[in-house]
Amino acid sequence: MSNRKMITAALPYANGPVHIGHLAGVYIPADVYARFQRRLGKDVAFICGSDEHGIPITIRAKKEGVTPQDIVDKYHEIIKKSFSDLGISFDEYSRTTSKNHYETSQDFFKVLYEKGKFTEEMSEQYFDKQAGEFLADRYIVGTCPNCGNENAYGDQCEKCGTTLSPSELINPKSMLSGNVPILKDTKNWYLPLNDYEDFLNEWIIEGHKDDWKPNVYGQVKSWLNDGLKPRAMTRDLNWGVPVPLPNAEGKVLYVWFDAPIGYISFTKEWAEKNGKNWKDYWQSEESDLVHFIGKDNIVFHCIIFPAMMKAHGDYIMPKNVPAFEFLNLENDKISTSRNWAVWAHEYVEDFPGQQDVLRYALLSSAPETKDNNFTWKDFQAKNNFELVNKFGNFINRVISFTNKNFEGKVPNGVLDEECKAAIKTGIEDVSIYLEKYEFRNALSAFMRLVDYGNLYLQNAAPWKTIKEDVNIAGQAMFVGAQIAAVVAQLCEPFMPFSAEKLFGYFNIEKKNWEDLKNSEIQIEAGHKIENAPLLFTPIEDSVIEAQIQKLEDTKQNNKKTNPNAKPMKEEITFDDFMKIDLRTATILEAEKVEKADKLLKLTVDTGVDVRTVVSGIAESFTPEEVVGKQVMILLNLAPRKIRGIESQGMLLLTTKPDGKLSFVTPDDSNVENGIEIG
Repeated sequence: MSNRKMITAALPYANGPVHIGHLAGVYIPADVYARFQRRLGKDVAFICGSDEHGIPITIRAKKEGVTPQDIVDKYHEIIKKSFSDLGISFDEYSRTTSKNHYETSQDFFKVLYEKGKFTEEMSEQYFDKQAGEFLADRYIVGTCPNCGNENAYGDQCEKCGTTLSPSELINPKSMLSGNVPILKDTKNWYLPLNDYEDFLNEWIIEGHKDDWKPNVYGQVKSWLNDGLKPRAMTRDLNWGVPVPLPNAEGKVLYVWFDAPIGYISFTKEWAEKNGKNWKDYWQSEESDLVHFIGKDNIVFHCIIFPAMMKAHGDYIMPKNVPAFEFLNLENDKISTSRNWAVWAHEYVEDFPGQQDVLRYALLSSAPETKDNNFTWKDFQAKNNFELVNKFGNFINRVISFTNKNFEGKVPNGVLDEECKAAIKTGIEDVSIYLEKYEFRNALSAFMRLVDYGNLYLQNAAPWKTIKEDVNIAGQAMFVGAQIAAVVAQLCEPFMPFSAEKLFGYFNIEKKNWEDLKNSEIQIEAGHKIENAPLLFTPIEDSVIEAQIQKLEDTKQNNKKTNPNAKPMKEEITFDDFMKIDLRTATILEAEKVEKADKLLKLTVDTGVDVRTVVSGIAESFTPEEVVGKQVMILLNLAPRKIRGIESQGMLLLTTKPDGKLSFVTPDDSNVENGIEIG
């Protein structure tokens, strides 16, 4: 087994924050593995960064009316801070808009080009005549030929998960204009993936049938059985890494060509800062490359990227790609577009100092082999019953009893064979499961040792025996301290913030894993233990109910046909409604109110009379624009003085998306004044 570990985590799109699905499916397991490998004494490079060239970025930019750079600058910082706040211990977290990344990905492309690995092909691609540009796959929507979803994208149906090409969509439309796109000839550079089928079959299907996760192995096998086809490695876009060839203006590298190269370019950045040689991690057989990803990225990391590296010729292949399935939220699919998510940065704000509670909850529900579900009630139960009542209770028993009865010093004692075996089994089981990427089992093995510690103290009952023989009670607390010290060491990969507290409580240092395994006694008799606060605290029902209500509000908001619509006002009765007198009317005269930029004084023919109305519409209309306008007026509104002018009634208007006002008017311009509405 190699002493060098090159660990990558899928690059998050910088078009929005990170949510718990990302954390559970990629980043927390990857962090646990990286922390564990460091504890084993391995030479670890744990690398990630923001993917800033994806089509989702340009879609978000168009939606918000800003540039793609504005979007990636905003979300890169939010994502980076979220990872840091939750203890994700990247050695380097960079971004694909960096100069170094542009150069690295362009150099990679040129090597393949100069080796003749690409084919230049003319193809018909969808073009939006109104927008005047070729359409990226994500800018084309239509009906999925597999499941009938009418909102499938040109590269994937998010309902059934089928990978698509735009030509497979039924009734395709442009997301830019809504029009039916036309097909137009364009030249791009293709990587003939079919040339690498034999290599991929030998490397994965034969070489990793026993050690790769079934979901990963099965998906790759299915792709290879269906036969691979050439795939374009360039795109007709204006946002991305420019193709480094003459006569390639307006073309950029395919995002799934440049994004995985980000792992390499970011490693270069880290290596330069730390006096390392990046090639040792990517081009040496002495290095183990491991990709942590979600299941939707399997094809890119197990077929396309390996084919690229094989074509290049200088790179090692990944030793493993432990892809996870998806995490649902409250029995519904997490959706960024529907805001159906628990966002990492909001969690940190809502639950200060409780990062490890989320890490524990997500690890214990990690979607390792099948989709899993997160609920707030389950989160509360895991905290209150497992972390507070079990883990925290055990630690508190050891600390408080030792401080109360032994001046905070570990009493004399011996470690019996049963306890030695329990500790040894706990350490070994956690190690075995983490090496096999079985994080839920590893966490369960850790908690079994916690349970053993609680059961040991419960059976020994030092709070009873101390009344009769202090030495018997001391023996129990000596053993309890040894178990607690091991628990503190074992919890670090899973719950690093709690581990840091425990190292302080017990006045111990973080140990190398081998030293931990080989040390029977973790804390010598006489060692000082600090009197410390509780490790975990209960989460009240009201806190959880507030989070559930936040999701319920989201669900209700998603039902709106207009997401910008304000909430309904207080309900009125039918009798209340019948008091309202709405009439058609015509504005006869209009003038500005002195020293009031927003107000117009209007003379209005209501059919009942001619009256004065003062209205705050001057920023949307000139006096000349409104004269002769047929409007609707609330006739029986009690008069009130505005700037010294008595206003009799209120005109009905609404606000347009640009902030300007618009009159609510009758469809028929020949309606007489004074006609009742209702």
